[in-house]
Amino acid sequence: MSTASLTHPHRALALRRDLLTWAFLVPAVAFFVGYQAYPIIRVVWLSFTDFQYLSNEPANFVGFDNYVSALSDPLMWASLWRATLFTLMFLPGCIVLPLILAILIDRVQNPVLATVYRVILLIPAVIPSTLVFVLWKWMYNFQSGPINHFLVNTMGWFSLQDAPQWLGGTALTLPAIAVMEVWWGLGYHTIYFLAGLAAIPKDLPEAARIDGANEWQMFWHVTLPGLMPIMMILVVLRFGTAMAVIDEYLIFGGFNRESPTYTWTIFMYDQAFKLGLWRQGFAAAIGMIGAVAMMIVMVILLRVFRTRG
Repeated sequence: MSTASLTHPHRALALRRDLLTWAFLVPAVAFFVGYQAYPIIRVVWLSFTDFQYLSNEPANFVGFDNYVSALSDPLMWASLWRATLFTLMFLPGCIVLPLILAILIDRVQNPVLATVYRVILLIPAVIPSTLVFVLWKWMYNFQSGPINHFLVNTMGWFSLQDAPQWLGGTALTLPAIAVMEVWWGLGYHTIYFLAGLAAIPKDLPEAARIDGANEWQMFWHVTLPGLMPIMMILVVLRFGTAMAVIDEYLIFGGFNRESPTYTWTIFMYDQAFKLGLWRQGFAAAIGMIGAVAMMIVMVILLRVFRTRG
């Protein structure tokens, strides 16, 4: 019996195993293509057409006309700048506060007490978004909200006539939403940093103490470098979510074009579904411009963090 005849069954068995392994990937690939790749390709195609969902006329290819119209519209740049402002307000809070809390909780020696702290921090993260919006909209209420009640009746810093107008498209609306978002994700972001602290070898801080390093030096040269990968993930992810916020703006700001909450996401939604024309092709171009701008900044952030790492 030849060697080839002996190895042939083994090759067939290995081939069947390989095919079975790839078969397990078929559901994931099908989900990715149907739920991720196809919608993106569809939106890219729509951005080059005059597609209108309610129109009986077939969509016509218009090239870069939608992009030229969007980039020449001052509202496009104003809406991108408003989203950037909100991101600049939100990102420091979702990094600095969770980092401080994670370091404090990591130093709690009692395991039961440390677990209690973790559970308390995670409570906001498990509250449904609808309840969070209702809660904070009531807290920011101009007349009956507890924040203005404290400022007016308890502290006496304002009167009912000049009390802060947190919502309604004022200059305080974006900071108010940023505070809500920081509170909502505080526990979730703290857990990220706690996981990063657990991955830092315990002998590094001990060696730094033996060498005479103080708390600040240990944080700057030991803790912070060890948390840099976690910080990179949080900054990149939260940058993307902050730039693409839409639900909060719709609830707290509406469709007033002069409102600071009228960002590029609201501009896109307004063009696609709110205005009578329903210009889905133009709205798709707005969305692609915003997405490309976000990806460029994300690439820069990744390069910055990798260089520091």
